[in-house]
Amino acid sequence: MGTPCWAVRIRRADGEIAGAGILLSPDRVLTCAHVVDRGARVTAEFVGAPGLAVPSVAARVAGDAYVPDTRDADGDPCGDVALLRLEHPRPVGETVPLHRLSAPNRAVQMYGFPYDHNGGIWFRATIVGGCGRDGQVQLSPTSPGELATPGCSGAGVVDTLTGKVIGMVLSGLRDRHGNLFSFMTPAETIVRHLGEVARWTRGRTAVDHGLRSTGDDAAEALLDEPFAQRLADWLQDDGQQVKISLVPTGDAVRAATLRRAITLADRELRTPASVDRASLDPPGTVPSAGGHDLAVDATGLTSAEIAERIAERMGLWQHPADPVAERIRAADITLTLVVVGVDEATDPPALLDLLETLRAKGNRLLLVFRTADASYHRARHQLVAEPERERRARLVERLEKITGPLATALYRRMAAVRAEGLRPADADLMRAHAALADLNRAEGAAADGGPSPGPSPDLARYEQLVERVTGRMTRAVGTLDRLRDRRDELEGRLRSYHLLHQNSLRGKEEDLTLDALHLHAYDLLQARPCDVRAAEAAVHAYTLRVDGRDPERQGQGGASPS
Repeated sequence: MGTPCWAVRIRRADGEIAGAGILLSPDRVLTCAHVVDRGARVTAEFVGAPGLAVPSVAARVAGDAYVPDTRDADGDPCGDVALLRLEHPRPVGETVPLHRLSAPNRAVQMYGFPYDHNGGIWFRATIVGGCGRDGQVQLSPTSPGELATPGCSGAGVVDTLTGKVIGMVLSGLRDRHGNLFSFMTPAETIVRHLGEVARWTRGRTAVDHGLRSTGDDAAEALLDEPFAQRLADWLQDDGQQVKISLVPTGDAVRAATLRRAITLADRELRTPASVDRASLDPPGTVPSAGGHDLAVDATGLTSAEIAERIAERMGLWQHPADPVAERIRAADITLTLVVVGVDEATDPPALLDLLETLRAKGNRLLLVFRTADASYHRARHQLVAEPERERRARLVERLEKITGPLATALYRRMAAVRAEGLRPADADLMRAHAALADLNRAEGAAADGGPSPGPSPDLARYEQLVERVTGRMTRAVGTLDRLRDRRDELEGRLRSYHLLHQNSLRGKEEDLTLDALHLHAYDLLQARPCDVRAAEAAVHAYTLRVDGRDPERQGQGGASPS
């Protein structure tokens, strides 16, 4: 966690800190395009260099290695990368390469130069996922104070697990709702924009060569549009964890469509035309960059070889003596994996065991078979049908709790006390009952071995419904419980003041107004449902009147009895 020797502080000609950079080679610094003007001379300062002095070297954009920060047709950011050439080289030992790794769910840290921290400071974050068509990635700051601010743009993003630099900070922002966001561009996206950076980038590319689009694939006749739309939907996360497809060896159209989807979803292989002119492609057939993290051609490979490929992409280099399957099983990192030719692997059953491990850990899987053989049917049952049945059973259990015990608890409390502005529960319960009926109908059809009548239940949508309704009803129960507790407190307060008043009479004439106030407060507290706010006001009026009649309590400022 010391100051990295490759971290560069960049100053403009006026001495202001413009941002940060990454020393990729003795004479090349990677930074954001918005940090430097294309033709301007800046100063690169090496804050992590040995010694007390901070070396500084003049630098300019290296030729045409400058891609400005622009917006695509959707208004999402694109580009914003630049490569600087130093007038005098730095030692090779201070340089660092970029590294290709899967992005989602990784803990990262970055060293930037924000205001008040001119010497540099570490920021921490977690990678949330891709955003936009350019392949940029959203970061979630570990704490509100760790949002990337001006002076951090161009900083290297270090993967906490491996210590590798896997990308570059672009910017940070706070939206109108107060949410904090930072953004980075991964190594593959940088390489796509600045091909020269590939020289200083390590790690295998995400897509095996046999799965990349060829020049012949661009022919319009080689596009199965419905298949392309289904692939794009899944690559953009349609809520389906495992997708299994058949692409027979002789089906040139389907094979080309698959290669096209895999290529377009890769940050490094995606062409500028795919980013800037997606509207020219058939609607719904262009996935976002970063739709998958790894695409493997399983043909002729053992499950161990495929597992090593997955572990490498995840960055699981620790404890190499441990079996690779154990390393994958123990990892907190998940990825979106495409495996083509599952049935053409050396040992398909062993590969399916590995894929089941990945599925159970929450990884998303697109599995492509050449024939509908025994391994294909096993995969459909083990990786799709059975997990879906278990998922549906969990949903049914939760919906039964909503429509049973939770609904009973809510209505009992609603019968006891009234809450202003409380959302009516009837609409939520009607939706829950409808979802439960759909799921039970689908379960019954599956048990009979036949297709379910009508469309298959959208489990992801029902899961969202369950979360939303459970949250609302639980909060409502909590609100009503607090009101019920307050009603009980008011009842105790009313009783104690009534006793106080009775004891203070001692020959004094009765106060009919006070008796009326007591009766009014008592009636409000006994009413069902109780209007707690009205009862609180009535009890308060009564206690004030009692305090006003008691000379001893007047001297105490109307203190309430304990």
